[in-house]
Amino acid sequence: MPTNRNMTASEVPSDVERIVIDPITRIEGHLKIETEISNGQVVNAWSSGTLYRGIETILQGREPTDAWLFTQRLCGVCTYVHGASSVRCVEDALNLNIPPNARNIRNLLMGGQYVHDHPVHFYHLHALDWVDVVDALGANIGATENLARTLSPNALFIDFDDVKARLQSFVDSGQLGPFAGGYWGHPAYILTPEENLLFAAHYIVALRQQVKAANMHAIFGAKNPHLQSLKVGGVTCKHDITAQRIAEFRNLLDDMRTFIDTVYLPDVAYLATRYREWAAYGGFGNYMSYGEFPSGNNEPEDFFFERGVIFDKDIDHVQEVDLNQISEDVRHSWYAGSSLHPSEGETNPNYTGYNTADEYSWLKAPRYQSEPMEVGPLARILVAYGKNNEQIKTVVDEFLFATGLTVDDLHSTLGRTAARALETKVIADEMDGWLDQLVEGAGTRVTVNMPLQAGGAGLNEAPRGALGHWIAIDNQKIENYQMVVPSTWNLGPRCSAGKEGPVEAALVGTPVVDSSMPIEILRTVHSFDPCMACAVHVIDKQADRVYDIKVT
Repeated sequence: MPTNRNMTASEVPSDVERIVIDPITRIEGHLKIETEISNGQVVNAWSSGTLYRGIETILQGREPTDAWLFTQRLCGVCTYVHGASSVRCVEDALNLNIPPNARNIRNLLMGGQYVHDHPVHFYHLHALDWVDVVDALGANIGATENLARTLSPNALFIDFDDVKARLQSFVDSGQLGPFAGGYWGHPAYILTPEENLLFAAHYIVALRQQVKAANMHAIFGAKNPHLQSLKVGGVTCKHDITAQRIAEFRNLLDDMRTFIDTVYLPDVAYLATRYREWAAYGGFGNYMSYGEFPSGNNEPEDFFFERGVIFDKDIDHVQEVDLNQISEDVRHSWYAGSSLHPSEGETNPNYTGYNTADEYSWLKAPRYQSEPMEVGPLARILVAYGKNNEQIKTVVDEFLFATGLTVDDLHSTLGRTAARALETKVIADEMDGWLDQLVEGAGTRVTVNMPLQAGGAGLNEAPRGALGHWIAIDNQKIENYQMVVPSTWNLGPRCSAGKEGPVEAALVGTPVVDSSMPIEILRTVHSFDPCMACAVHVIDKQADRVYDIKVT
């Protein structure tokens, strides 16, 4: 098991320097990372979620069938997944099985979430940890074109002269826009100007693809963000299941698959070869996946992505998930209470001030069998690989062969980034089959009769990882509702046993060349794709200050 590295005062080296990154940018929501650095590497870390959520309390007393409309708005990025977990939660309480058409529509909507989110994460949230866009201004256009053809001969033509000119206009104006505040020129950036220009160009291409992926959601979900076609008992888009609408969806999917195959995957593989040393940093070891993409009503056996738990990197012995072994610890969180299973969970805020030796986060500390677990793409890939999922094993082995990496290298920042791209490829390919299974005119909903009392759990694999909703119904109303989200698993604080959360542990050992520009820390934090939920803040660019805004 990963060991607790929270040193006592007598164990802290005398040359320790504390640095705080607050807020972490290029994520969803508010996250604060505090670290101790000694001899050029991180020796201790604390992850603090600095935004209170509270939707669980808002839901009490409301109609169970309305819960998905509230929970889906928890986040404006992963726009579908909370709605999906919520309807599954109520369906589990009511012991409902949805029609095949509804199941396939939901698989397509969830698949569309992956196809949208993962490229956005890589290019717009994570790539700038590896790519120096300002250095791209020194690129030779001919050499960049040759690199592009070598890397992906079938990729669409890009006018690199135009891209370079657009970047130059940003710099000349003194307003770098989305590229402002970067650690440009940092020695941790090792790509050549030509490589940087290529990735900068793909950053722009990915912006256009993002729109196409969102349009996929709109076809069967009515809009994006916050889809409208979900319903406890199925989906409401029966009349959209037509040959024309299916063809529209397939055309967009084909376009995204071309982008994934000719741009996204080659870029990630190339980055892995250039930053190979990052296969040694940012790893954890414990992984959990709830499983996703059902082909029938017999769950988890019918999942395309398997359910399973891995301890201490032992992918040869994937264990079954016992949902009764999940708990949420609040010893170092700003909540009153004790360690409870989510079905009995409480949301009682109790802010006591920020203190890394005591309470320091609005995130609870989820545990499985009292152990912290990493969830997300790497967990799904390793669980599926360990269970001999044919599609996953094929793409993983091809990637390892192409990059010269090993399976053991995947337990890292680099592996986490690669896993996200690999599963995008597998899911996008699988979506063709779900489209083929749609039947025009067939039913998409079953009748819902609300009992006086019931309880259930709704589990799914959001792009960021294992997501669970738990509901207790009394007198046909919501008595209690609890959500354990992926970023709570990954970025939660220490528990009462002193065990670090996955991000806290993964940061230990990270090299930091310049503590005033800790880009190495951002690489590992961003590799988890944190989602801390939406909020509003204002940054004064002149004073470099963050202001709290209260709306009354």
